[in-house]
Amino acid sequence: MSVAFRREGDDEHLEPKFEHPIPVGPNLVTARGLQMIKDRVAELQAKVAALTDEVALKIAKRDLRYWNTRQSTAEQPPVPTGEKVEFGTRVTFLLNDKEKILSLVGDDEADPASALVSFSAPISRALMGLKVGDYGDFAGKEDAIEILSIKVISNKTG
Repeated sequence: MSVAFRREGDDEHLEPKFEHPIPVGPNLVTARGLQMIKDRVAELQAKVAALTDEVALKIAKRDLRYWNTRQSTAEQPPVPTGEKVEFGTRVTFLLNDKEKILSLVGDDEADPASALVSFSAPISRALMGLKVGDYGDFAGKEDAIEILSIKVISNKTG
């Protein structure tokens, strides 16, 4: 029989399922971010134990592998002093004369709509190391940023 008429099954025509990509670099987390990861792992472990559907179980196990990796590689850096912009601070600044407030957090905790931005984002990298009153460059513009205030994000998990 010709190979052209061979059909092993529908699985060979399905789109392949890949692992969730792990962000490059250190896995820095705030206390809140670490708790979020632990909660997600516990939720997925319970889901995996309860699932019977093979496809849903494969997806849940893949998700659990990602979050287990994120939990095992999580690093809580020292609490910042608030003297300069760094991981774990909330910064108020002017960007092109418009006031903005952002908190610099880990990749998995980031939620730009809630003003939580990953420490690896371009705006975070532009802010890092600046102190109140400092100016910084951003998006090819000199002195586009002016730091107005810096506060340490609460180290509590709630």
